Amino acid sequence: MQHRTRIKICGLTSVADLKMVASAGADALGFVFYPPSPRYVDPVKASTLLKAIPPFVLSVGLFVNVSETELCEIIALAPVQLLQFHGDETLQQCASLAAAVNRPFLKAFRVKPDTTANDLLECDAAYRAASPLFHGLLLDTFVEGYGGSGKVFDWSLIPKELAPRVVLSGGLSVHNATGAVSQVRPFAVDISSGVELAKGIKDESKVHAFINAVREADQLSVSSQALS
Repeated sequence: MQHRTRIKICGLTSVADLKMVASAGADALGFVFYPPSPRYVDPVKASTLLKAIPPFVLSVGLFVNVSETELCEIIALAPVQLLQFHGDETLQQCASLAAAVNRPFLKAFRVKPDTTANDLLECDAAYRAASPLFHGLLLDTFVEGYGGSGKVFDWSLIPKELAPRVVLSGGLSVHNATGAVSQVRPFAVDISSGVELAKGIKDESKVHAFINAVREADQLSVSSQALS
């Protein structure tokens, strides 16, 4: 069976970009609720953006060290469907925050040079045991500060048994997407800066090229399976 790698485009800030990205074939759209980020959208603006999302396209909210009160207030105005915790939240905090608004969540694991495959497996297992709302790890590159890194980590350390459940992020671009997806075979990929004209402004040609690059990797996988 062919696996279609899901694609999330993050950091959307305008209705025009949202409609373009959704039309291009993105499966999920990401909104940044972290005020220091240049891609930040406040809850009122986000509520307008959410209304423009077509059916069967998932809305994802990125949060960094948000309090339960803040999260509840944001979700009341901008009811995104999936939470993405990208800060220093503990396992218990993630589970509690998700339960407070009854939303499934992803936890960003920021991969360091000394991270091991076993670290990833243990983290995934711990989160799955702690909360029924946990939907998977998003793997990004560790950098100082929060939000997306825009940098690549060593994909070879991702265990093959974990790869089909993770979201691959960090330094993806039009140029490396086919290779990344072919090597890792993740459930999904997540990109923001790699498809931008400027921070928070998407480039239509890059969006289409990135999606095509991911689909090329999917097709290569099918061809490889047929030959084996």
